[in-house]
Amino acid sequence: MKNDVQNIQAALSTITEHWQPHRLTSINDYDVKVVKLQGEFVWHTHPDTDELFMVVQGELTIQLRDRDVVLGPNDVFVVPQGVEHCPKASGEVHAILFEPAGTVNTGDAGGDMTAQRPPHRALFRAGHTGIQTLCLYSSCRGLWR
Repeated sequence: MKNDVQNIQAALSTITEHWQPHRLTSINDYDVKVVKLQGEFVWHTHPDTDELFMVVQGELTIQLRDRDVVLGPNDVFVVPQGVEHCPKASGEVHAILFEPAGTVNTGDAGGDMTAQRPPHRALFRAGHTGIQTLCLYSSCRGLWR
C-alpha cells in the first residue's frame, strides 16, 4: 500500500461536499487530505498542531486576527499551532491539507461544519477504469477528517 500512486485530481473528483476533507494518503503520523472549499468556514484553532494548506485550484483567503493571507494555485501556507484562523473561498477551491492523523477540521470550535466520518475510509487512485477503491478500513480513528 505504501508504494501505490495516489492521484490528487482523481481524489478531488470524488468529493461532493465542501469543507469535508478526505484522506488521500498518510506519511508517518500525518495525513495528506484533499478538500473542496467554498464560502466561509468557522473561526477556530488547532491547539496542538500546525496546519498546512496548499491550493491546487482557485483562490483561498485564510483570515487571521491580524491579517489575511491569500493563496492561489501552488501556494502553501502554514497556520501555526494555536493561531485562530478562518478559511474563506469566494469561488470553489481545491486544496491539500497536511496535518497529524485525527485532526478535526473545526479544531476547538466544533459545530455543524465538523467533517463527518464515513463508515469506512478509502484510498483512491487513477487507473485504466477510472477511480478504484484500493482498500477500506473499518476503524476510522478520525483519519477521514
